[in-house]
Amino acid sequence: MSRQLLSMALAPLLGLFILGIGNGFLASLITLRLDAAGESVTTIGWVSAAYYIGLAVGALFNDRLLLRIGHIRAYACFASLVAVTVLLQGLWLNAGLWFTLRLIGGWATLGVYLVIESWLLTAADTRVRGRLLALYMISLYGAGVVGQLLLGVADGAGPNQPFMIVAMLASLSVLPLGMIPRVSPLIEQAEPLSPWRLITVTPTGVMGCFGSGLVVSAIYSLLPLYLQRDGFDVQRIGEMMAVVILGGMLLQYPIGRWSDRHDRQIVLILIGGVMTALCVGVMLMPDLPGLLAAVLFLLGGGVFALYPVAVSHAADRAPAGALVRMSQGLLLINALGATLSPPLITPLMTHVGDAGLFMALAGLGAMLVAFFIWRRSRRPAPVPVAPFTSNPPQSVVGAELSVTEALVQGAIEHEQQEDLSQVVPEVETAVPESPENGGAARVDSEEAGAPVR
Repeated sequence: MSRQLLSMALAPLLGLFILGIGNGFLASLITLRLDAAGESVTTIGWVSAAYYIGLAVGALFNDRLLLRIGHIRAYACFASLVAVTVLLQGLWLNAGLWFTLRLIGGWATLGVYLVIESWLLTAADTRVRGRLLALYMISLYGAGVVGQLLLGVADGAGPNQPFMIVAMLASLSVLPLGMIPRVSPLIEQAEPLSPWRLITVTPTGVMGCFGSGLVVSAIYSLLPLYLQRDGFDVQRIGEMMAVVILGGMLLQYPIGRWSDRHDRQIVLILIGGVMTALCVGVMLMPDLPGLLAAVLFLLGGGVFALYPVAVSHAADRAPAGALVRMSQGLLLINALGATLSPPLITPLMTHVGDAGLFMALAGLGAMLVAFFIWRRSRRPAPVPVAPFTSNPPQSVVGAELSVTEALVQGAIEHEQQEDLSQVVPEVETAVPESPENGGAARVDSEEAGAPVR
């Protein structure tokens, strides 16, 4: 990767990292604060779901604002709105108000991801896009780890200081992009493929992305609540959440490479089976923090790898020219699953206790395994045409990251062959007629389908 390209990508990635620290910190902080205020588990679930509703809305509409005002100004608007919603949450602790603010915050956060992803997409060609995406994932998950560790730092602060820290981070994230002395890139607007059309093309990919949204949302929103009620203090909760995200960061690439070399449906079946076994193990194992941390590390690795493997499987099934639009639709399905997860799981936690979280996750894993096995029996695996790419489910523009270098090179070679087949007849018909070659020229013209003079 050239130094010029790295300098071009450094600013947006640094802005993402700064804002991502606050975003990861805030997700757990809200759950813990609402529980400490005496709110029910169901209420906490709905407030958590509001953020993912905002993400889904942003995936549909935020690209229009970006196209209208440009990358840098759009980022400044979205990041400022994130800061305002967080400060308002620090001023008033009200579940209804927080629901509205989290919805707006999710919409604005999706706009931030949209700017960063589209910037990276246009920063370089396909030869280095994979490496830029790897840096993107490192920044995203690394920020999540640091954000969870901030829970322990803010434990002794007052009721408003943690929200002020998050708001300051959101505001500071504007500086790297705002100080770049260059014109930002532009992107083209794209519409997602219909979810119903996606279901007919790739049922396994759709179910994998939907299940990933359900599981990841539950991990972020409800696992801190489970840990707090299990006796962990705020600092230990932050450490445990950091372990989960670290597992996703470190194990995602090896699992993805494995899926490139084997049937992706088998990989999805094994991910679902391991997730089920780990969740059952959490409910049955003794109360040992070290053992719990190891299980959560493995669980995070499987949970965060579910989405990119499902997207890669869907790309294997994609019709010609539909990869980008298919991935955009899968992002919306993932956001829908993330929205439904907390309201669906919290009633179970209310009736059977906090262990209901892992009961729900184990049941979801078992259903995914059953569905993937059924689909594989109905439709065997094709020869893979789309190598695995780590595709973060953040915005519709990020879907373009699944168009790999191999696919682009294949399309270029196919187009060159078509152009050559059109040029050859013209060359043949251009041979001048003479007593020696007149007959040959006439025969070549007839074989090429050109008119005979």
